[in-house]
Amino acid sequence: MARKTREPASSRVPLNRERALSTAVALADAAGLGSLSMRKLAQELGVEAMSLYHHVANKEDILDGMVDVVFAEIELPSDGTEWKTAMRQRAESARAALTRHPWAISIMDSRSSPGPATLRHHDAVIGSCRKAGFSVKMAAHAFSLIDSYIYGFVLQEVNLPFDDSMDLDDVVESMMLPFSAGDYPHLVELTTEHILQPGYSYGNEFEYGLGLILDGLEAATHGSADIPVRDVSEH
Repeated sequence: MARKTREPASSRVPLNRERALSTAVALADAAGLGSLSMRKLAQELGVEAMSLYHHVANKEDILDGMVDVVFAEIELPSDGTEWKTAMRQRAESARAALTRHPWAISIMDSRSSPGPATLRHHDAVIGSCRKAGFSVKMAAHAFSLIDSYIYGFVLQEVNLPFDDSMDLDDVVESMMLPFSAGDYPHLVELTTEHILQPGYSYGNEFEYGLGLILDGLEAATHGSADIPVRDVSEH
């Protein structure tokens, strides 16, 4: 049996940090973050594991870089764009990026060595709030509230047992089959009068909830100096 020869180095795509990170992102997209290891990444790149250490320090460095790749995909608030419009555009872009890379939500805020795209993103969001008249504290409230909503919504959306391409009648029928309509009357009412109506899409809930949040933040900013903070030590 003829011995397989290694492909000449000159004919292969050169290994660099950008290629390693994009491959790591693709692996996590396909099989989840738990499937990622230095050995698996090296195999996917067609190199020896030790070769990776010329471009990334360790797995933590890879995770930092992967998060930065995701943040780089999120549209930044543009200078001169009205605050609520900018936040809405940025939220929709973040939702799209996190839907492509749902593994990222669990680690996006845990990195202690954020990359340039991450820092640029955070600075732009805070800057948009400050230019709109938010105090520093209110900008912090807004950033936290909006991102909590985005992350939570995406987690729900990607874990639903159905999507817009499925026949909702069949999905609902299979879920409710073991029960009678009298067991859960309010759930049946919501399902028949809302979910099963033509044009329904769970994704439409995102814009509605985001609008409430942005309206509330705007009212809190221009209606009072700050949102009152409850003193939890009293209870």
